[in-house]
Amino acid sequence: MSSSWAVLPSARTGFVNPGRQRSLLPSRVHEQRGRCHLGRRSFTFRGIVASGVTMAGSSLLTEPAKGADRLPFKPEGYNYWTWRGRKIHYVVQGEGFPVVLIHGFGASAYHWRYNIPELAKSYKVYALDLLGFGWSEKALVEYDAMIWKDQVVDFLKEIVRGPAVLVGNSLGGFTALVSAGELSEQVAGVVLLNSAGQFGDPSAKAKNSEESLLQKVVVKPLKEIFQRIFLGFLFWQAKQPARIQSVLKSVYIDSSNVDDYLVESITMPAADPNAGEVYYRLMSRFMMNQTRYTLDSILSKLSCPLLLIWGDLDPWVGPAKAIRIKEFYPNTSLVNLQAGHCPHDEVPELVNKALLNWLPTIAPKTSLPDL
Repeated sequence: MSSSWAVLPSARTGFVNPGRQRSLLPSRVHEQRGRCHLGRRSFTFRGIVASGVTMAGSSLLTEPAKGADRLPFKPEGYNYWTWRGRKIHYVVQGEGFPVVLIHGFGASAYHWRYNIPELAKSYKVYALDLLGFGWSEKALVEYDAMIWKDQVVDFLKEIVRGPAVLVGNSLGGFTALVSAGELSEQVAGVVLLNSAGQFGDPSAKAKNSEESLLQKVVVKPLKEIFQRIFLGFLFWQAKQPARIQSVLKSVYIDSSNVDDYLVESITMPAADPNAGEVYYRLMSRFMMNQTRYTLDSILSKLSCPLLLIWGDLDPWVGPAKAIRIKEFYPNTSLVNLQAGHCPHDEVPELVNKALLNWLPTIAPKTSLPDL
């Protein structure tokens, strides 16, 4: 779940009608014009889930929601691809035009558990784990939005080897956008589900003053020490089962799909000995430098159709961002749903329907090459 988790919310966010029944009707767009970005504090708490630990006694034998087809959980993972010497996990099912699913912060390919089987009836579906997440290697590298862009671009070239549609939730949506801008000839369309990222602030003034000797020698090292202490505490806090359950439920308006399968798919990767260091690098370096890449600059490079499937009840990324994206990039279709930050897992039947209604308008326009 991201937010990823580009998606999991801060425990301070609270619940948003967690006990209501799931609605099968799209919601109306809320005409609110709030700030369209995720705060650093929210990302910090969301990132907690990425560092979670295995929960003793959990079972993956729970029945799929409402009898829906669900991707079988394999503790060993599905397929692996070596990228730049790193081990990358991915799932592939079905035949036809390729659709690539990209998870959010702290999640994995398993977060698309209810989407892969349904979409694979008509398309060749790929779902990959971004470097540092899920069953992919917990590499000790300098994490930056562009490293995942490079990973997705190379995945399209080396594994998919043809035109495809990119679908991303939260951080995965942001990654899908920058990848489409880099490889426009191979990306036929992009789908964003409550995407991360923010628009630039035209009133902000760049500060290019050189670092003083005091800043370099004293201030910067002390800042890193305190970051390690603070983030180390959050990492420890994330290991408490009650905390994990609370965060998971706060991101889902209808928490009926918060089950052992979901919890295990998020917490198992933390068994890796590098998980703690990866968490620190993600939170202190990547998450604290989001303003380097803005949605307006990325969307200006996009040339393919865009579909927004938006959970209007998302406690962090409300419908105002979707409206602004559509205004900035006219070649956009918008589907609003009564759901939270992860509509693809909370109301998968509605997300699958929206995708299967839109994909035929894109896929037929590009034929697969002879391989």
